[in-house]
Amino acid sequence: MSRAQKMFVDVQDEDSSAIDSELVPSSLAAIAPVLRVANQIEKDNPRVAYLCRFHAFEKAHRMDPPSSGRGVRQFKTHLLHKLEKEEEKTKPQLARNDPSEIMAYYQNFYNEKIKEGQYAKKPEEMAKILQIASVLYDVLKTVVPPEKVDDQTHRYAEDVQRKREQYEHYNILPLNAVEAKAAIMELPEIKAALRALRNVQNLSMPSVTTNAPHDLPEERNKSGFDILDWLSSVFGFQKGNVANQREHLILLLANMDVRKRDLVVYTQLRSSTVQKLMDKIFKNYWSWCKYLCCEQNTRIPQGSHKQQLQLIYIGLYLLIWGEASNIRFMPECICYIFHKVSLLSLNTIVDLSILYPLSGTSFFMSCSIISWNVEVSLCFRLVEL
Repeated sequence: MSRAQKMFVDVQDEDSSAIDSELVPSSLAAIAPVLRVANQIEKDNPRVAYLCRFHAFEKAHRMDPPSSGRGVRQFKTHLLHKLEKEEEKTKPQLARNDPSEIMAYYQNFYNEKIKEGQYAKKPEEMAKILQIASVLYDVLKTVVPPEKVDDQTHRYAEDVQRKREQYEHYNILPLNAVEAKAAIMELPEIKAALRALRNVQNLSMPSVTTNAPHDLPEERNKSGFDILDWLSSVFGFQKGNVANQREHLILLLANMDVRKRDLVVYTQLRSSTVQKLMDKIFKNYWSWCKYLCCEQNTRIPQGSHKQQLQLIYIGLYLLIWGEASNIRFMPECICYIFHKVSLLSLNTIVDLSILYPLSGTSFFMSCSIISWNVEVSLCFRLVEL
């Protein structure tokens, strides 16, 4: 009888053979980035690396106090023994105490790696450096009392956050590139697709709080806020899924719109482009509705913006598909989820955005998020059965 292998996340840096190759249980995967940063900066400042590991240990204990998860107790015991040894061996190098040490190291890291290196390093290198800086600031906030964090450190942290958004990873379309725009972003069909997708006029922003990455008001006011961000703020789709489906939808629209185009430069999508994409994506859904003798929930209410609403339907379907996991191999389940979500929430929200102010939508928003969670959980149970 063989023992099943444990689910672990290896946080060892791929580019180094560090001795500290922690194996994090899958239930504590959130602390893996902290331990990875500790590995990367240990040669530069062992004391700050120790503080990072101590922060990871505290975070792991908050996530699983009784250590009931698989492999959690062994992991925490190993990490605790390592911390006890490092506490004696490591001493502050830049200051007299730990709060001043990590604050000085953070400021030096910003000046040397970010301020001076942003023009000399490649985008992927800068993305990695900014990730390290973000983790260091999280650790700093737990070590240094809030009233003792100076204004300069706050300014550095705000600048790091802004730059992180600019250096986000992408597949084909560098939508947030800080350098000269890539040639693909100058194509008229790409610009027209972006323009259509960023039309969020007459869409009321949800007044409920979700875990969506664009739930904050300042995120909604950015020029890059689009229909997929709006859907994410309503239903709480994952940030990575939203980014992937954004590129997917833009490329679909651009490829369909560029066909049989006579004009070299244009800024608007053809009215038939979105309709053709709608027909292609919802062909199976409409057949499913016809087979079940039920009304389709892709209607266009009178007086609404037709193209905008069509893109909302398409975006919602793609976002559901993107997070469906194995359910995507059961198309009828995807159709069912879309049908129920659009019936219970999306049509109501769109109608309210035209007829009522923002304050009147909170109840319906809450119902939509609850119904979304219920429908997904039901489909997962069906797959398990």
